[in-house]
Amino acid sequence: MQLDKSKRVLVTGGAGFIGSALVHALNERGVDRIVLTDVLGEDAKWRNLAPLQFEEYLDADQLLAAIHETPASLGHFDCVFHLGACSATTETDAGYLMENNYRYTRSLAEWAMETGARFVYASSAATYGDGSRGMEDTADIRQLRPLNAYGYSKQLFDLMALRNGWFDQIVGLKYFNVYGPNEYHKGEMRSLVCKAYEQVQATGKIKLFKSHRPEYRDGEQMRDFVYVRDAVGVTLHLAENEQAAGLYNVGTGVARTWLDLAHALFHALDRTPDIEFIDMPESIRDHYQYYTCAQIDRLRATGYDRSNYTLEAAIREYVQDFLRSGSHLGDA
Repeated sequence: MQLDKSKRVLVTGGAGFIGSALVHALNERGVDRIVLTDVLGEDAKWRNLAPLQFEEYLDADQLLAAIHETPASLGHFDCVFHLGACSATTETDAGYLMENNYRYTRSLAEWAMETGARFVYASSAATYGDGSRGMEDTADIRQLRPLNAYGYSKQLFDLMALRNGWFDQIVGLKYFNVYGPNEYHKGEMRSLVCKAYEQVQATGKIKLFKSHRPEYRDGEQMRDFVYVRDAVGVTLHLAENEQAAGLYNVGTGVARTWLDLAHALFHALDRTPDIEFIDMPESIRDHYQYYTCAQIDRLRATGYDRSNYTLEAAIREYVQDFLRSGSHLGDA
């Protein structure tokens, strides 16, 4: 399936970080028959929508009600991208996460499959827990043990889809540490790149967590940092490749340290690095991931051969083209 201007697309979480970046990429392809859903509150998330082209906006509750009560009113969609969820890894209301991340996803997936729409949804690398059981998207997901309620809510839908045989036709995306423009509204859930930029502007330095495990030195905890343009590129590739089905890691396949990230940011700002190490809050020490790295062989096997941004190149673009001006994707 080629996502072109003839296709009609639904994007949940369309005003959010990855969702709005996806809509921007669709617009660049000439696709504007897009229905967006989200929950717009009092933050500035709506600003992500301003440069984008789409045919309709629905509140997330309106979409769910229509699916259950008047599905014909929604019309036909060629592809459904379900990126809407509570993405706060610090959220402790497990009941809320179950309703928002599990039950909503189940209702949407059932409706999409019934109507013949391609269904692509956001799972999460948080389902891998501490990584001791591996981070391979070919592994038995029944053996995974997420470290927080957010990861568990994502894992629960993955398990249900596996039991029901849905992975023969739907695609789940295990996004790793995504960063880039349009995340400004996310508060404490913004990437360190965004938060550290503000720290440098205000104080001239960046604060990083000390390590509380002897095998990692301070600042050498590692993550697979993936630029949002690359995350969207993978998302579109898998949506269009109708032979692709099941769970896929969305990352670079390379783990970098927090120190690498900090130095890249200072370099983009043409400033001398000044880093202060602070104690990690006790509330997160027991479920902090010290190492994440996406195994992407399965993705490559689908024919995805695009080169990812390097950490340094992505941070340079993010800082110089977006953070300095507060620009959003699609701004002139």
